[in-house]
Amino acid sequence: MGNTFQFCGASVIIYKDNKILLQQRKDNKCWGYHGGRVEIGEKVEDAAKRELLEETGLTANSLEFFGVFSGPEVHHTYPDGNKAYIIDIVFLCNDFSGEPLYQEEECLDLQWFEINNIPENISPPIIPALNKFIAQINM
Repeated sequence: MGNTFQFCGASVIIYKDNKILLQQRKDNKCWGYHGGRVEIGEKVEDAAKRELLEETGLTANSLEFFGVFSGPEVHHTYPDGNKAYIIDIVFLCNDFSGEPLYQEEECLDLQWFEINNIPENISPPIIPALNKFIAQINM
């Protein structure tokens, strides 16, 4: 039985040419966008850029604030039994540089997907933000 905690995350949805870059997580084998915990004293934008670089090898040249996602819909139970209530501050980025290269410690794969043809096994805590992004792009 794990612990329950709450943390603030910073995430980035990378997109271009009607495609979105997703990573397959090692812990739950699900696909998701890129992000992680904001460290104590760290600016949220800096955390988002840091996590993006660590997980994908890409540098965000600019970020656009997308939204804050919290509450029961972003609650997640990790494979180790720990439960998290996540406050996810999500940014959009279509201005980036570098070549995609996934972080082998946390990821199994990194792929571009057509926005309207993403995999079904999406990591549960990112579903609300990802659905909102897809709906916004399709407007």
